[in-house]
Amino acid sequence: MNQYKKTIGQMAKIFFLFTSFTVLFYSGILWVQHEYEKKHRYDEPEGAAVKVNLTFEEERTHLERLLLFYLDGE
Repeated sequence: MNQYKKTIGQMAKIFFLFTSFTVLFYSGILWVQHEYEKKHRYDEPEGAAVKVNLTFEEERTHLERLLLFYLDGE
């Protein structure tokens, strides 16, 4: 009977530790998600940022644009 109580006590301790670490990990993930949600991704860039110009000097066909895409690897 004493061995049975000892085993139940150890199982309860392991269950408590597992549950505690799971809640801690989950709350950490929620905190990180909350921090990323506060960051504005579409703000104006700071520093020496350059605006990308998507207009072409000459009109290209869809095939030429596709080949350029494959050649640049972008």
